[in-house]
Amino acid sequence: MTESFQFVCPQVLWLLLCLPLLALWRGRSGQPAALPMPSTDDAIHAGARPRSKVGRFLAFLGLLALGLLITALARPRHGQGSTEAEASGIDIMLALDVSGSMEALDFTLEGKPVNRVAVVKKAVGQFISERPNDRIGMLAFAARPYLVSPLTLDQEFLAKRLAGVSIGQVEDGTAIGSAIASAVNHLRNSTAKSRIIILLTDGVNNAGAVNPLTAAEAAKALGIKIYTIGAGTRGEAPIPVRDGFGRTHLQTMKVDIDEEMLQQVAAVTGGQEFRATDTDSLKNIYESINKLETTTRKLKKYQRYDELYLYFLGPALALLLLEQVLSQTRFRRLP
Repeated sequence: MTESFQFVCPQVLWLLLCLPLLALWRGRSGQPAALPMPSTDDAIHAGARPRSKVGRFLAFLGLLALGLLITALARPRHGQGSTEAEASGIDIMLALDVSGSMEALDFTLEGKPVNRVAVVKKAVGQFISERPNDRIGMLAFAARPYLVSPLTLDQEFLAKRLAGVSIGQVEDGTAIGSAIASAVNHLRNSTAKSRIIILLTDGVNNAGAVNPLTAAEAAKALGIKIYTIGAGTRGEAPIPVRDGFGRTHLQTMKVDIDEEMLQQVAAVTGGQEFRATDTDSLKNIYESINKLETTTRKLKKYQRYDELYLYFLGPALALLLLEQVLSQTRFRRLP
């Protein structure tokens, strides 16, 4: 918020330079007031002493009133301005894999092994916080996709919905094609200049009726770009499993990510494929996408003005009235 003071017609203020000349002329000509009032003229014609203290005081009131009138005519005003950023935002749909394999403990946070979902949620949360001007929606998927949040600018709402994402909310599997198709459907009616999907998975398409490349072609037809992220170490990763007695123990499983398919999906739509093998690389990938998909900002300045001329006009009229009253009462000097 910025504040300013200005005159709408500052050229009128040049008339203030005439006041000293007017005072000098009135003094030499024997006039007691800067403005010819009937009462003061009568006093002169009646033989009043024009150079008396009373005459000079009345003349001062007249000059002061005239100065205030000139200032009022210049239209002083006080302004409060603000600058707002108008952004041509991007609509983004995040598609997060929450299949059983996302429980693999091959990532770390603060030096401790954690599952992939925990690291993904942290990286996605940071990504969301850095996109305040973009509408972001979110879906999660395993054997089928489900909506976590529609497109919204409400980052607080998104953060709460993201916190509730977990493994096991739908049947297990990895329906990558269905997830892409669902994300495309949520962006289909968007009027944003740029629409993108960020898909994260740690496996291969083994569920759902939609082929990932078919869904990618649909995205391309609508001008939607897809960034794909393959998450997981290379080789093998430990994953917690429960035995028949409800006890949990770690079992090594092979990391199987269909990188070729992810590359093709991204290439078809003009996006890019990334591979996250640890916590830092996943964080860097979201930061890279954040830089690739920049938001154009236009700054608009708004100014609200309060007119102040009444603060000068009111006292000017009051002084003229006072001069008139005084010249008719005890300040009137007759021989």
